[in-house]
Formats: sequence, C-alpha cells, structure tokens
Amino acid sequence: MALLEEQMSFLEDFDFFFSPTTLLGAVAFLLVLFLVSSSFTSQKRQNEPPGPRPLPLLGNLLQIDLQRPYKTLTELSKKYGSVFTVYLGTSKVVVLTGYKTVKEALVNNAEEFGDRGILPIFSDINEGHGILFANGESWKEMRRFALTTLRDFGMGKRIAEDKIVEECQHLIQLFEEHKGKPFDTTCPVNYASSNIISSIVYGSRFEYNDLRFKNLVRRANENIRITGSASIHLYNMFPRLLGWLKNRQTIIKNAEMTIRDVKELIKHLKETLNPHTCRGFVDCFLIRKQKEEDSHVIDTLYNEKNLIFSVTNLFAAGTDTTGTTLRWGLLFMAKYPHIQDQVQEELSRVVGSHQVRVDDRKNLPYTDAVIHETQRLANIVPMALPHKTSRDVTFRGYFIEKGTTVFPLLTSVLYDESEWQSPHTFNPSHFLDTEGKFIRRDTFMPFSAGRRVCLGEGLAKMELFLFFTSLLQRFRFTPPPGVTEDELDLTPAVGLTLNPSPHELCAVSRQ
Repeated sequence: MALLEEQMSFLEDFDFFFSPTTLLGAVAFLLVLFLVSSSFTSQKRQNEPPGPRPLPLLGNLLQIDLQRPYKTLTELSKKYGSVFTVYLGTSKVVVLTGYKTVKEALVNNAEEFGDRGILPIFSDINEGHGILFANGESWKEMRRFALTTLRDFGMGKRIAEDKIVEECQHLIQLFEEHKGKPFDTTCPVNYASSNIISSIVYGSRFEYNDLRFKNLVRRANENIRITGSASIHLYNMFPRLLGWLKNRQTIIKNAEMTIRDVKELIKHLKETLNPHTCRGFVDCFLIRKQKEEDSHVIDTLYNEKNLIFSVTNLFAAGTDTTGTTLRWGLLFMAKYPHIQDQVQEELSRVVGSHQVRVDDRKNLPYTDAVIHETQRLANIVPMALPHKTSRDVTFRGYFIEKGTTVFPLLTSVLYDESEWQSPHTFNPSHFLDTEGKFIRRDTFMPFSAGRRVCLGEGLAKMELFLFFTSLLQRFRFTPPPGVTEDELDLTPAVGLTLNPSPHELCAVSRQ
C-alpha cells in the first residue's frame, strides 16, 4: 500500500484534474495503444543484461519510485547484478552499479559509453546545442573550447583563486548580517558559487541584489529541481502524451526567460568587445565566431545557439552543484559538532586568522577529508546525467546495442559497500590513513569519469575548499534555538541534484 501511495504521488505535480471518468478513459486509451503498438516487446535478445520483466507500454514504471529512482535502481541491482536492464515506458535503459563496473564502462570503455543520452526534457530546452546535452562534432568542439577557456581564465590557477577569495568576503558579509540568528543558506551560497562561474563566463561578478542575477539563479535552481520530479520522469517516458504537464511548461518558460536575459548580456558584451582582449568565455567565443565568419567557414559550430546554450549550461552547472555541496557541508557541521570542532582546531593551528589559500590544503588533511566526505555522502548527482552507447558493445559478457541509454549509478560508487568502511555514515576517516594524512581514493567519483567527466571539476574543488574553510574560520554553525543536532534532517529533497531539505542554520561569529 505504501508503494502504491508513493507511485500515485506524482499526480500532485499535474495541473490536470483526474475524475473517475477521465481516469477510466486514460486507462482505456493506454490499452488501445498497447493493442495497436508493434514497437514494444518484452522479449530480450540473447545475452542482453537481465532485469525485471516489463509490462507492455509501461515497462517497469510501476516498480520504480519516481521521486527517488536511484534508490529503486540500487535495490534492483541486488537482485539482477551490476549490469541490468529496466524499461522506462518503452525505452530500454541499461543500469551500471558499483565502482568496478562504472569505472570499467566510463574509463576503460570511454568511447563506447561516451555519448550523452538526451532525455526529451533536455532536448526541449537545449535543442542539441551547448556542452551538456549534445553529441557529435558540435559537442566535442564546444567542450574543447570551454575547457581551454576555463583554463585560460584560471581554473586551477591563482587568478581563479583570487576571484574566489574575493567572493568569500562578500559571502561572509551576507552571513554576518543575520547576527547569529537562524536563516536559510540557500540564496547566499548559490549567489556566491554562481558569481565564480559568472566572472569567468561574462568577465565580471554580479551584486547579490541584482534582480536579473537573482532571477537567473532562481530559474536555474528551479529547473534543476523540477527536472527530478515524478511528472518530468513520466514526461520523459511519454513525451508525445504528456507535453501539457505543468512542470514541463514551467521548465520551458524558465528556459525562455533565461535565454532572453543571456542574449541581453551577450549583446552588451558584444557592443563593448575588444578583439584583442578577452574578458571571459563570451568574449572568446564572439572573437572566434567573428574569425570564422571572416574566413567564410561554412556551417561553423561557433554560432549563436551554441554560444547561448554553452553559457546557460556552464551557469546552471556552476551554480547548483557547488552551492548544493557547500550547503550540505555546513549542515553536516551543525549536525556533527565534534567534527566541526576538529576542523576549526586544525584551521586555527595551521592558518590562524589569515585568509586560507589553496596552498594550505596540503597542511589541512582533516579539513580536506571532511570536504571530500561531504561530497561523497551528499551524493548530489546520484544517477549522473544519462549516457548512451556510441556503438554495439559487449560489456561484461552482455550485449548492449548502439544507441542504448545508460545510467552509471554514481550513488552505487560513492556508497559501494565493498569499497567504503561505513558508506552510509559521515566518516572523514575514509580519506585519512592511520597517521592522519590525507589519502586519495579512486572510488571517489562525484564528478563522474571518462569523456563526460565534469569539465569544471578543478574549479569546483577550489571553490569548495576556499568557501568552506573561510566560513568555518569565521563562524560556528549550529541548529536554530530549540532544535537539537539529532533533529536536523539529512533527507535530501527531490530533484535532479540532491539538495538538503529546507532548513535554517545559525552562523555564530567566532571573532
């Protein structure tokens, strides 16, 4: 009964009233579709990965928790193994679980598993352009250009470090305005992380009270949250039937408004462009675009759509993932004050009151371990973004045909019981040796791996380290008055990325 209630909860996302008559009509319609459909079969080819038997048309829909599909898939792997098949509607998906399996696919067979599986909702808003939701030569060129530009503007270098250190001061000031009283960390943290990628993309940061900036951040976060909702999972299974869903319309509207804002920002940069000086990613793209036009390059990939969607991809990814992880880190510190004590003792002993710099990381092994454990346990992208096979492949004895959607289940890597001592608890010792020195773990894979590994990994690591240490230097994080550490809820909210559930914390000044 509980499972049935969970499955039906997706109706809350709909803006359509299901009367008994409508529901019966929908069931009858589905049955008719089944009878006339010849495109779907539950029969598998020989040597395809095993999996639960799918229903006609619905596939394994009724067996999957649409709010938290990664949990259902993890449970199914216990029965069907580390490589198995599920049907999302009529679409076949191969799921990969466990560190060894995921690494073998994404790293050792990077070419075969390196394409992006573009779900309908991503196709709707990106149209095959940009960096995250594209394939082929366009994707290769845009990713290569973005990676080169990010490096040129300091990813992993002193110039980026200086930008983050500057932003730390703005974030600290915002926290201080609450004077130790409870507040929601979401907006301040997201604004700070967003400003780092903004300074690289546009060449300058935004003020936190800039209305356009606030709307850009809000819409990016809202779309990422809604994309993980039950109704959008259903839309991705049945796009021709469910285009009317309210959540899909919200995503489309947000995307359209963001494109309008990005076009205005690009227009301003174009009007003030100096061909000999790049202020950021947009300038570099515009200069390259002009060179190709001057050279009469036919069908250049440096076009307006690739520029717009590359910018929106970088902005959304650079805002949500880092901000979400940092919020988890602060919540864990309030939840586990003894760990916060050890972090602050190490910071005081090694750095004192001086601004933490990246070079200090090697002398802060416990703090570094806490940040890594935050990323591991927070598990913010549990299913990664979908992959797709670029050719027929035989993998671990199973045949997987070209064009098959693949879910590399990152949650199964970060929580792999054969690799981690206590996978479901917050334990910084996962990243420390017996002498208390920091150790790197190959099983630490929050940024995915292979051809589709997060291109901003170096920047994100720097941001997390500097933001986290700067805040822990200045503040003691505690639950609101009347709330105990045990009462702080670590249940993640529903979304494409796993944010903490809504909560407030107190940031009490240590100075």
